Amino acid sequence: MHLLRAACLAACFGTTALAGPELPPPVTDEMFAPVNEAEARLGQLLFYDPILSGNRNISCATCHHPTFGTSDGTSLALGEGGIGLGPERVADPENLPEERVPRNAQALWNLGATEFTVLFHDGRIEVDESRPSGLRTPLEEEMAQGFASLLSAQTMFPVLSPDEMAGHYSENGVSEAVRQGRLTGEDGAWDRIAARVREIPEYQAMFEAADPEIAAGRPIGFTDISDMIAAFVAFEWRSDDSPFDRHLRGEAELDGAAGAGLQLFYGEAGCASCHSGPFQTDHDFHAMGVPQFGPGKSERFELHSRDLGRMRVTGDPEDAYAFRTPSLRNVELTAPYGHTGAYPDLATFVAAHADPATALASYDRTLAALPDLSHASDWDVLDSAEETGAIGAVLSPGTVLPEDEVAAITAFLESLTGDGASTGRLGIPESVPSGLPVQR
Repeated sequence: MHLLRAACLAACFGTTALAGPELPPPVTDEMFAPVNEAEARLGQLLFYDPILSGNRNISCATCHHPTFGTSDGTSLALGEGGIGLGPERVADPENLPEERVPRNAQALWNLGATEFTVLFHDGRIEVDESRPSGLRTPLEEEMAQGFASLLSAQTMFPVLSPDEMAGHYSENGVSEAVRQGRLTGEDGAWDRIAARVREIPEYQAMFEAADPEIAAGRPIGFTDISDMIAAFVAFEWRSDDSPFDRHLRGEAELDGAAGAGLQLFYGEAGCASCHSGPFQTDHDFHAMGVPQFGPGKSERFELHSRDLGRMRVTGDPEDAYAFRTPSLRNVELTAPYGHTGAYPDLATFVAAHADPATALASYDRTLAALPDLSHASDWDVLDSAEETGAIGAVLSPGTVLPEDEVAAITAFLESLTGDGASTGRLGIPESVPSGLPVQR
């Protein structure tokens, strides 16, 4: 992986050049796992229903909303203890968040494609056929079995995070179970959430219609809930109808600035060394020197604000500050950018991405979209010498891209926006079976 990383960085920063614009194949149906639309419609309701959060006040859509390109429009979100949606979300003065969510909310585009076998910024869940569950996750051998897919398993973890959906310690039954370490099994945190869903007649009827085993009397489990949410995500946010897709299929040419950007992206700028394949990702991990701010990624007993990225998963010092290459489909809609959401627009990020050491040394903190949280120590890492470690991991001095090349690459990235990306296929439901409010 590390040789691949070095090659990627050399190409991205202009020290090598690709032989020519070799383009990926067009996206086809065969690249995706089949989706049952009835399951997707059930998953739609669950995705927007706050019933899955500890305090019944946050849904999956709070941080992954179509209005913000399936992200949330902020650098680092306020989960539990927040009120509102997107950049307008504020801290609840009656129940202040303990801290921000430590990483930028990732977009959900095309996660139903079978090539996605590792998820989250640090890849902490991935397909691993050697494990009893078929997955490697932070729960190791305690991981529940029976997930339909990796995407299904991904939905299981935000509901366990006190700062995302579970709630602060001891303020509800789910957060109490999390605090006590009872996550899986009978009366664990997941089972307590599933019990809420089982108690709602409309959900019970829909699950019985979708699953013969549940119709025969098996109780709804959280794996069933996550399977339905995964079906919805896969169905709703498949996106392969952009101008770039039409170009790959031979239906139309990309011309003007977007065409020039395509030539740079797949040619001299070398962006495709990492952003490769039909979804513009190599699914690998690279240290790119994005400014670190916010609480960092640590255990409650750790007194630091660092985020070592992939190293927290592998324990390998060579993985320090490395993060998964994001897919670029609909990237125009998913600002801000970087694992901390450090940059508010594509042009600024493209320029910084090419010359990370300079960008980090001169980072303008007003670029960060951080909802006010008075007790947060957001700048501890940038105020210390610790950020030098992130730059040291980048392995390359970078290069300054001319403004016209930044503009061309940005225009190409905008050509990756799908025609129906801003609305999705099913959209936002008018209501959900729990009767709780749906955020719009």
